[in-house]
Order: sequence, then structure tokens, then C-alpha cells
Amino acid sequence: MKSLMIQGTSSGAGKTTLVTALCRIFSKKGYNVAPFKSQNMSNYSYKTKEFEISRAQAIQAVAARAEITPDINPILLKPLGNYRSSVFLHGKFYKNMHATEYYKKFALTKGLAAATHSLNKLHRLNDFVIIEGAGSPSEINLEKYDIANMRIAKKANSPVLLVTDIDRGGSFASIIGTMTLLDKKYRHFVKGFVINKFRGDLDILKPAFQKLKKKTGRPILGTIPMAKFALPEEDSLGVKARHMVWNKKNLKKINSEIEKLSKLVEKSLNIKEIERMIR
Repeated sequence: MKSLMIQGTSSGAGKTTLVTALCRIFSKKGYNVAPFKSQNMSNYSYKTKEFEISRAQAIQAVAARAEITPDINPILLKPLGNYRSSVFLHGKFYKNMHATEYYKKFALTKGLAAATHSLNKLHRLNDFVIIEGAGSPSEINLEKYDIANMRIAKKANSPVLLVTDIDRGGSFASIIGTMTLLDKKYRHFVKGFVINKFRGDLDILKPAFQKLKKKTGRPILGTIPMAKFALPEEDSLGVKARHMVWNKKNLKKINSEIEKLSKLVEKSLNIKEIERMIR
């Protein structure tokens, strides 16, 4: 199976945006590519008469010029409050669950089985799959039940790029901390790092790259400058997402923003090295 997985040092690091950009970059290179996120928590969805999935994965499919199907987001959690969520499985409402029930009775059984089924299907239908993780792979309190990060990387035997938001500060510490807390059996999947939302003089930042490589054995594969794009956000810390109407006018705007985003990311990353990893 050919895959590339984008994980982050935290929520909001830029995983969703980076996957969106890479979907368009590789689509333009002539690959049949599909996005995938096994589990997404969001109240902002893409809904048809047949199914409902996360809006973010639907936009990534637009970027990939791929069909929007339930397989690109087999598990959608829509928060209800008080640690409860509505669980959608393969695009259909399954049941409302408390977090305890979800983690202890669903995640490693029906949840992981659903994610694996969809991932395998996408691999059969595409040249490769660009996978998005969730939160951080080093949330040691949740690692036992995590079906969105390293378990998926292992299932797909996928190289992982770890992205971090330098605008928040502490990026190098976050990278090293993430690598340190990762279970040793998963560390080899991480092949490099991406610095996101950088402001300032890159020459001042570069000396830290060598120090990071000495400590982790892995390179920085690119630095993406801070930029704003008119793409619908996911509801997260510091961001209040807005609803959108899926009509031709808005899709045209989204497609235009995806083009701008992909050009910026293509200039900022070592795409040839990333392409080599997937092969």
C-alpha cells in the first residue's frame, strides 16, 4: 500500500491544510490520490441524502479531484456536550455515545475495523492515499485507544511527516517531545518534519534545523510561511468555524483557494523527497 501520513504536534498545527495542499499537488502531477482521516470530531459536515462525513475531508477530496465518499472519513464524531457525541459510521448515524463508551467499547473494535476497511478500499482504487492524523500521536493518556494516528500508519505502512505550528511557539520542543513520548515501535515511521505558519527571516531559523536533526535523526522537509486562505475552518481552539453552502459558487471559490495554497506549499516543501518516500 502506498501512503503518506500527516500528523501534528498538536491540534491546529496545520494537518488539514497540508493534506489539502498535497492532494492538489499530487493530483496535478497525474496521480489518482484520495484523502483519508479515520476519525474526525466536528460539527461541520458534508451531508447528502445518502451519507454525512466531515467537511474537511470533503474539501480535501475536492483538492484531490476525487469522489467524495464515506470511506474518506469512516468515523465522524459530532459533539453533543458533556463528553457525549453522535457517532456516524461510514456516513450513517450509528448511536450517541459517552467518551468512555466510545474509547472502551467502540474504538478498537467496530471503529478500527471500519477505518481499516475504508483505508484498504481507498488503496485499491487509487495510486496512493494521503492520510491525516488527529490531534497529536503522543497523547499518552489516549494512546491505548488512538485509532487516528500511529495505528493507522502501521496499518498502511506509511511514512509520517510531523507538522508543527511555529507561530504558537515551542515548535522544536514540541517536535522533540512528541518523538520522545512516541512508543519506540512507532518512531521509525516518522521520516521528517514540517514547520508551519512561519513569520520572519528563514536564515535565522535554519541553524536550529541541524540541531534538531542531530537530536532526532530526521530532517526538516520544509517551512511554510504564514498565510491566510479563504478555506472553511474546522471548529477548534482559537477558531470559530462557519457553516457553508455547498453550491457551485462556493466550490469555485474553494477551488481557487486550494490552487493558491498548493502553489505556496509546493514552493515551501521538498516535494521530490516526499514523492520518493511514497514510492
